[in-house]
Amino acid sequence: MDFKSLNLALAFLIELVMLWAFGLWGFHVGSGPLMKWGLGLGLPVLVAVFWGVFMSPRAVYPLPDGLYLVLQVMLFGGAAVALMLSGKMTLGIVYAVLVVLNLTLALLWKQ
Repeated sequence: MDFKSLNLALAFLIELVMLWAFGLWGFHVGSGPLMKWGLGLGLPVLVAVFWGVFMSPRAVYPLPDGLYLVLQVMLFGGAAVALMLSGKMTLGIVYAVLVVLNLTLALLWKQ
């Protein structure tokens, strides 16, 4: 396996962690059981649907490159912040570093 393939695998892992981070945050900040479950499950589902429709490689409505990059940074950055706000500071920082590395390599390798 070459480094470009590893970077694509890392991109997929980063996307999965993004969904998990939003779910963790939702369970963390919800004020009652219904709110915890609603945010903990609902937010990742909404993000996954948005990603699938607009940002996945097979998106139904692909976005222009500039808008895609802005939303990608917002979603991944939001996931890093969600981890930190959920008490996972070190994990949030490591995640943010991996996102920057992955996006930089993807840009350089035109992935």
